[in-house]
Amino acid sequence: MMELHWVAAILVGALFLLLALGVWIGPALLAVGIVGMYLSDAPAGAILATTSWSSSASWTMTALPLFIWMGEILFRTRLSDDMFAGLAPWVERLPGRLLHANVLGCGIFAAVSGSSAATAATIGRISLPELKSRGYPESLAIGSLAGSGTLGLLIPPSIIMIVYGVAAQVSVARLFIAGVVPGLLLMLLFSGYLVVWSLLNRGAIPVSSHRQPLGERLRATFRLLPVVLLIVAVIGSIYAGFTTATEAAAVGVVGALVIAAAGGSLNRATLMASLLGAVRTSTMIFFILLGAAFLTSAMSFTGLPAELAKWIGQAGLSTASLLIALTVLFIVLGCFLDGISIVLLTTSVILPAVQAAGLDLIWFGIFIVLVVEMAQITPPVGFNLFVVQGLTGRDIFTVAKASLPFFLLMVVATALISLFPELVLSLPRAMTAR
Repeated sequence: MMELHWVAAILVGALFLLLALGVWIGPALLAVGIVGMYLSDAPAGAILATTSWSSSASWTMTALPLFIWMGEILFRTRLSDDMFAGLAPWVERLPGRLLHANVLGCGIFAAVSGSSAATAATIGRISLPELKSRGYPESLAIGSLAGSGTLGLLIPPSIIMIVYGVAAQVSVARLFIAGVVPGLLLMLLFSGYLVVWSLLNRGAIPVSSHRQPLGERLRATFRLLPVVLLIVAVIGSIYAGFTTATEAAAVGVVGALVIAAAGGSLNRATLMASLLGAVRTSTMIFFILLGAAFLTSAMSFTGLPAELAKWIGQAGLSTASLLIALTVLFIVLGCFLDGISIVLLTTSVILPAVQAAGLDLIWFGIFIVLVVEMAQITPPVGFNLFVVQGLTGRDIFTVAKASLPFFLLMVVATALISLFPELVLSLPRAMTAR
């Protein structure tokens, strides 16, 4: 077999060539895997057959289409209207006022969707027109929505956490619980920025013309009750140990159907649309997962992951240097690939090095999600940028510029969990100790 550096160059070159030609990510990964098998003289056909089965025959992975379906159902309800109406009265007196509804609304919807794009689209379709009609700064409205929409990846249940958990062979339930505190931390940073900006630019935020009495605010808050109960049912059942992630996903689907039926938005058309949306998204993810698993097998035959881990160990990189290097790598990849593809493409290569550095794989999963969140608002392929662009009609670079402060706040959050790992690990450890 040829030298490893030539093997690596051929595989990387083949992958970027296929992606540049517009080949879908799943087939591109399969094709590069075949090239890797050929270079290592491995039986590609037999390994593809066994890899296809082993990568999909996972009980944990059944949670993926269920959580996607739950988000698709809720996306077609009046949930965004209810959340804005329920949150608006309580943020009126905060500096920044209704801008906080973007952050809080995205945080709440993230806890029942698991998708970054769906979170931004659902909240944005009601919040952006409201904020525009009331005279709020467009850049803050756009930036806070694009940034807060990424919470769909971090706050459980998260689709990308399920993908990482299967790829890294760690508990998805523990990953979900590990994402709670970092998710709340990121929401706090976003709202804190809005407060500081508003205090420094007092004339830019419109003055409230109506103060609702307490009774009205409480009545509006009742519109949040269904989604809050659904969050408690899904996340609370996992934390209490009553359900696995897959069982909690089934509970979530039933709860989403009940909410849709109670709100009058559940009919044959919306049910079929939600099912087809879930099937399309799930099939795409499973195809990418299959391609990534096959490429992983091919790379193991070439010996590249083991050699990379050995090189990193001999290079004497500190943990901080390794994390900085990986952060830059993920952000660069995020300019061209979606988050799930990034995780599946890199996990097999970097996990040996991560384990050699002594990093906890649960903590590293949250680290990856945070960095992939940054990729969601980096041009030219940041998915949230496209979603917000579609809602506003602004060009993608205007949206990216408005999102920049929130990108930097994600960098701060990543630094904080690196300096204080207990922000991530305290709840999973408490869960294990129960």
